[in-house]
Amino acid sequence: MTSIRHNRSDADTVLDAVRDCVLAVGVRRTTLADVARRAGVSRMTLYRRWPDLRTLVGDLMTREWLAVATRAMPGASEGPHTRARLVTGLVAGVTEFRDHPLFHKILDVDPELLLPYVLDRRGATQEALLALLTDALREGHADGSVRVTHPERQARAVLLLVQSFALSLRTMTDEDDAELDAAAFLGELRTLLERTLTP
Repeated sequence: MTSIRHNRSDADTVLDAVRDCVLAVGVRRTTLADVARRAGVSRMTLYRRWPDLRTLVGDLMTREWLAVATRAMPGASEGPHTRARLVTGLVAGVTEFRDHPLFHKILDVDPELLLPYVLDRRGATQEALLALLTDALREGHADGSVRVTHPERQARAVLLLVQSFALSLRTMTDEDDAELDAAAFLGELRTLLERTLTP
């Protein structure tokens, strides 16, 4: 076994290993020994950085979900103004998140893992998303494309809306009815975002 240094690429090796384990057997059946073996490191090396599997899985979810959010957000040159880019990026992010294999595995096998972040407290991913949203909303306030209000409250309200679509959309869709399928509801999400953000 080798030892890992605390840099991004080494952490990514471990996070890739835990992702592969979780996709194979779910969170409950994954052990730190499994992750260490797959990453090619000792368990003690893992324990130095991650005290338990839950912390490691939390870091994995943060990495994966933030990657979804950043990939989904259009660049500054794509779209007439901040609001258009933000709405497009949020709807695309919900779509990509819902299609993510890790999300599917957790939802299908270990849904209780998501409950604390829905019912009790914000996690690291939500804090990072709020920071990104707040910055984007401030840009929209500055260019006049987003309704001006308290930016942190506005970001939290937008995240509540987007999070509900990301986590619960499948409970409301009927894929046999084009008026009630996922695409139709994502169109509603776009409308809701446009209306709440338009000055």
